Amino acid sequence: MTTAARILVSDKLSDSGLKVLETAKGIEFDYKPGLNEEQLAAAIGDYDGLIIRSGSKVTAKVLEHAARLKVVGRAGIGVDNVDVPAASKRGIVVMNTPTGNAVTTAEHALSLLMSLARKIPQATASMRAGAWEKTKFEGIEIAGKTLGIVGMGNIGRIVADRARGLHLNVIAYDPVLSAERAQSLGVELVSTDELFARADFITIHAPLTPETKNLLGAKAFSQMKTGVLVVNAARGGIVVEIALADAI
Repeated sequence: MTTAARILVSDKLSDSGLKVLETAKGIEFDYKPGLNEEQLAAAIGDYDGLIIRSGSKVTAKVLEHAARLKVVGRAGIGVDNVDVPAASKRGIVVMNTPTGNAVTTAEHALSLLMSLARKIPQATASMRAGAWEKTKFEGIEIAGKTLGIVGMGNIGRIVADRARGLHLNVIAYDPVLSAERAQSLGVELVSTDELFARADFITIHAPLTPETKNLLGAKAFSQMKTGVLVVNAARGGIVVEIALADAI
């Protein structure tokens, strides 16, 4: 008799995601969202697989207790909340879903850009306060402006495609994208310095790595146009928040 594989889900998962686990053959799962590092370390020894999103921190300390663990599955793109080298040393496979929420994130980034350009949050707050300040929240048109995309992975490419449909001129920085591939996507490939200097709007779709950490700091903001709009739909660590506050 084959023993069922035991799976721990330690972050919130949609009902449809849980339904997949409920109907899958050969597995048993426990749904325990919100476990901290200590709790996850105490529980993980009983499981063959772990499903996470961005909340769980699968640290080396947690993995030390993972005697049975064979796989960590991230329902999302980034795996920066997993100590991948520590997992690899133990023979644990770390997987993600790189296209799972690509369209959603791209659309969200463009929604944030439109909201910024038309000053929708400020206008909404003003109206809820009983004011009607039409001229104060006039906003700007995005058509004909230049959008700079940092990172041309799955999400960045979708943003570029949608942005071209909105008649934005698209420039991008991606160290692994060839100029020929960029041209086929209708994007002009540039350096970060040129992107910061030319873009009216900037949107970030890069992973958090040693190379991208603090990429948008004081120097970057000093290179940007006055009034530039910046959207970060990636990891917070790419932007130096104090430098952003100073620039604002």
